[in-house]
Amino acid sequence: MCHKGDHMPVPASLTSSPHRDFELEVVSGAWPADIGGEVLFSSPQHLGTLPYAIFDWGAICRLSLEPGGRGAAPGRFAWQSRSIQSPGKRLFDRHPEQFGGSPIGYQSPFGAANASNTAPLPWGDRLYVTWDAGRPVELHPETLEFVAEVGHVDTWGGSSMPMGGVLPFLMSTAHPVVDPERHCLWTVKLEPVMEPSFGMRPSLVRYDRHDGTAVQHWPLDGITFSGSIHTVSQSRDWVILCDSGNFKADPGEMFGGERTLTIDAEVPVWLIRKEQVEGLPSGTPVTPTCFTMAPPTGHYYARWDDTDGVSVVWEGMDLMDLALYLRPGDRDVNGNPIDPGVVGLYNMAMAPETITEVVFHPERGTIGHVGTFREDWAFNLQLSAMDWSTEGLTAPTLHHVTYQGCRPGNISQRAAQLYADRIDLSLLREETPGALCSFERPSMELKGRWEYPDLGDHITSPAFAPRGAAPGRYAGGEPGGHDGYVVQPVCNDDGFRVELFDAARVSAGPIATLAGANRETIPLVLHSAWMPAFHELTDAERLRFSAEVTPEALASVPEELHAAVHEVARECDELW
Repeated sequence: MCHKGDHMPVPASLTSSPHRDFELEVVSGAWPADIGGEVLFSSPQHLGTLPYAIFDWGAICRLSLEPGGRGAAPGRFAWQSRSIQSPGKRLFDRHPEQFGGSPIGYQSPFGAANASNTAPLPWGDRLYVTWDAGRPVELHPETLEFVAEVGHVDTWGGSSMPMGGVLPFLMSTAHPVVDPERHCLWTVKLEPVMEPSFGMRPSLVRYDRHDGTAVQHWPLDGITFSGSIHTVSQSRDWVILCDSGNFKADPGEMFGGERTLTIDAEVPVWLIRKEQVEGLPSGTPVTPTCFTMAPPTGHYYARWDDTDGVSVVWEGMDLMDLALYLRPGDRDVNGNPIDPGVVGLYNMAMAPETITEVVFHPERGTIGHVGTFREDWAFNLQLSAMDWSTEGLTAPTLHHVTYQGCRPGNISQRAAQLYADRIDLSLLREETPGALCSFERPSMELKGRWEYPDLGDHITSPAFAPRGAAPGRYAGGEPGGHDGYVVQPVCNDDGFRVELFDAARVSAGPIATLAGANRETIPLVLHSAWMPAFHELTDAERLRFSAEVTPEALASVPEELHAAVHEVARECDELW
């Protein structure tokens, strides 16, 4: 164990490594023949121009799980990274001097930037990327090039705030959810309000697969809240929304003061029956069924079958305040200077995390707790891996979770002072190992745990790959999360590697390990997703950037910048 004098932060390479292509090779074990497809990762590019790195322009990274795939040499595995060249990024490349930092990323005379940097979202043979403060963005599944944003701003009900420009500001969610029966995407729109106090007014948003030029939206009647909606989940009949509670905008901080706002101990949850909005005109308010849950979470995942209630895995983020980030000059909870290499990354968890399965009964207005897990070592429950097939979501068996361990080197004294009455400093003095864990559904009994004793290992977003999935199919032989593999990326300043686990036997350790041929490292990546390998862009109706470059929108942009807007519009119109 690393004691407080040793000061071992997360890898500095997370902020210094370039986005690049390279190849990995098997360095231990044997790579199985019955795994295919690829894992996609979202990543902020960290150009060094924003104080908070996770708001920067997005890149998409792809790991092929098939040797020789995506252009790799025989027996090697391709890692590819591409900058997402959205209209906003193209305008930034032409006029970086016009873009300045803000609490919600880049702002400019062109409008608000859509960073599209947080989560990949496969939808059959189509690939999207998302962000909490922008619309979903579609990418080409072969080239990973930008294709289109989803839904004309007018169909979203206008910008979340009237900021002007040709780049709409649409606060949304990093995790929309695909409805396999209605062939649509459920997401949200948030609008800041000042009465009775500063908060957000949410709307449910639906995007139908056949026409990307429009969405529908329905405000939640009478609902305002203080945080954000990082995830949307669903069962067959219900959409589940929640104030993630872990990211709250502090108006005082936004105007240059010190942060005084803290995250909530409990958060509101809203369930909307899908039938409520069937045929309902866009813009019509709907009334949700309201609950309260604790602790707050960014991520929660419902079982598809809701015959006996809406069963949800609730990945608690106990005392994880994602609005706090590490600044130059910060000291950590042990009094050490924050490593300059991790300035701009988020402040890590200040308590062990809780994972639980609950059942919401909307008709009765009650919540039943099925199973809960929390131990003192369970710090920084970051991300999880599950079987996303409809079959797997109907009868889930195992839920795989990455814990990064306690990282006092990435907890600032500012944060500890802000939460002094809510934290136990004795738990925050020592670095502790990360672990990959498997939990049984729905009991949340710990079925497997693999610990990473090297405290320099930063284990990040895992993904579940079904065993022997047919091309174009998400389901394996036995859906649910046990019959397949967990792909676990491991970042380390000594080199990036990918460890592959048998999903049913995580505690047995990796069955194969990939490593960069030249000990390459990678930058910070956020969420991941597995999908089959597709090569063609599906024919569909899509929004063109030029459709939003109206005379009215252009009039709010300085005239000397109009030429750049027209150039970008022509470029984007020729992409497909």
